[in-house]
Amino acid sequence: MAFEPTPPAQALQARLREFMDLHIYSNEARHAEEAETLGPWKVHPIIEELKPKARAAGLWNLFLPPRAEGEQAHASEHGAGLNNLDYAPLCEIMGRSFLAPEVFNCSAPDTGNMEVLARYGTPEHQERWLKPLLAGEIRSCFAMTEPQVASSVATNIESSIVRDGDEYVTNGHKWYTTNATDPRCKIAIFMGKSDPANPNRHAQQSMILV
Repeated sequence: MAFEPTPPAQALQARLREFMDLHIYSNEARHAEEAETLGPWKVHPIIEELKPKARAAGLWNLFLPPRAEGEQAHASEHGAGLNNLDYAPLCEIMGRSFLAPEVFNCSAPDTGNMEVLARYGTPEHQERWLKPLLAGEIRSCFAMTEPQVASSVATNIESSIVRDGDEYVTNGHKWYTTNATDPRCKIAIFMGKSDPANPNRHAQQSMILV
């Protein structure tokens, strides 16, 4: 099995390494100072300063995969459209610095949330939430982990999602929800049980935008 990245991906690797050398490593000390002064849940100015440079360099939304069949919005106009084989070496390069993933708009949980919104969101969802996420203007969180159960297995989830007329009521206790206290966080994808009586334990869960 061949694991050689495609020529476009190799070119991206070279450009990414150059950007890391020019802009990322040299600003790690400043980022550490800002993190210590402002705390972990404040916007760190150096990251916001570097985002436009990364975007101008064509190193933006590198995580976005090719457009899936039936998918109405996203990839070609917003990201690199790479498969996992081509994206993995870029992750390795970005992973050498704590501040790099967010600079390139490639940090979790935003990456996974954007893929969910791109594939399953309505046009209204995509206009309100996906576009600002793709632009790096807002952040998001994914509310799955619960204190009482091993939430990495979705069948253990205890939080509920109940329809009430034209609305949904969510009820449960989530924690370790990355980005939840970030002032730029505007949307959460909440996982809960919407059909607990379903005999198929793997069809009891849903995700809802909060």
